[in-house]
Amino acid sequence: MSIPSKYPAKQHARNVVSHLKTKIKDLSNYAIFLSASTQESYKYSDAGKPFRQERYFYYLSGFNFPSGHIFYDINKDKLILFLPQIDYDDVMWSGFPINQEQALEKYDVDEVLYDDEIDSYLVKYDYNLTIDLELTNKKWRNFISRSKDLFYALDESRLIKDSYEIALMKKAAEITDNSHLAVMSALPIEKNEGHIHAEFIYHSLRQGSKHQSYDPICCSGPNCGVLHYVKNDEDLKERESILIDAGAEWENYSSDVTRCFPINGEWNKEHLVVYNIVKRMQTETISKIRDGVSWDELHLLAHKILIDEFLKIGLFNGNKDEIFESGVSTIFFPHGLGHLLGMDTHDVGGYPNYEDPDIKLRYLRLRRTLRKGMVVTDEPGVYFNPYLIELGLKNSNQAKFIVKSEIDKYLAVGGVRIEDDILVTEDGYENLTGITSDPDEISKIVKAGIAKGRDHFHNLL
Repeated sequence: MSIPSKYPAKQHARNVVSHLKTKIKDLSNYAIFLSASTQESYKYSDAGKPFRQERYFYYLSGFNFPSGHIFYDINKDKLILFLPQIDYDDVMWSGFPINQEQALEKYDVDEVLYDDEIDSYLVKYDYNLTIDLELTNKKWRNFISRSKDLFYALDESRLIKDSYEIALMKKAAEITDNSHLAVMSALPIEKNEGHIHAEFIYHSLRQGSKHQSYDPICCSGPNCGVLHYVKNDEDLKERESILIDAGAEWENYSSDVTRCFPINGEWNKEHLVVYNIVKRMQTETISKIRDGVSWDELHLLAHKILIDEFLKIGLFNGNKDEIFESGVSTIFFPHGLGHLLGMDTHDVGGYPNYEDPDIKLRYLRLRRTLRKGMVVTDEPGVYFNPYLIELGLKNSNQAKFIVKSEIDKYLAVGGVRIEDDILVTEDGYENLTGITSDPDEISKIVKAGIAKGRDHFHNLL
């Protein structure tokens, strides 16, 4: 997959200003100043933490090293990258850092200077807007000011992905597809949840992705009913179902994909019933994605499909509309249909309302109309979590709709979630996720891996 040579930082800066102008009409005395993350060590240790670049800074620079700074002169449309001073004592350990000439060649900026020149630029304007006042910019606190308006402008800019960002996300998705396929194909050597975790990361690393978008969720059986299960340490023995939610990162851009499969390649009755319910929830909601569609409405559609299917198989009884109004479906589908995706897994700009009086909408992380250029996850799920079920049974307004004797038959499944990464287009969508979610195809992949036997795989333990 071809990716252009330079991250479009200059255009990103212009995008931010266009949104900033909706809040501040006259920007003639304003500039923007953001700082990179620093390389931190663990407390009471000289061992360094894995470096993670500050995402807003990266959006305006493309610079993926510690301790840099970016200055955007709004009036002159000039973007300046400031490099940290060379620490010559560190050169022996880490080698020479990128220099001015290399940085100017690599990054979409107008000028590259060292950070001892920052003061002379900040004094030009009365307002040098930044997002936080912290250790990274402490030296210049007298020249800069934290701005909620800048936060807004950055969030609105990051909301819509340009072609470069989409190319990075497609690369992340491709790596993720291959890694999920590897997990499904390697059951002879996957004897506990940790092996699944290891298999995914191993194949991501082999494809050049050194970082995950988030800590992978690798669960089996009843553990699949825990939404963000990350223990990933229990044996698969006597379990029948697997859920893996994992996404590789590429150049700071995320993927986020969930797949479920039977451990022996054969779907048992309950597992397949639940899987097909979730599959319908996802298929029908994805089919309606396009510019101008309300994400709230798609989320509520998923709830209505769940209710319809639960009535068919006897897990609910009662009037469909009354069941919907009661919110009892949130016991089995407690999270949102999906969220924005970008440099962060739960990307900025979604405007969730965690105090929404409607429990069905309270945990929905995206609460706005879809727009062309957004990337969202579509990830409905159905879960049989004993804790949530117990809460529902204690709620008289909800308990009357639940058929507990039937629900109990599904506890061993734990839960099913199917998650794809979707680019919103003007007339529809593009699914960036390629790994199959068809239950028959998944079964064939798992069985083909099992047929190869343990000796087929390079595995020492």
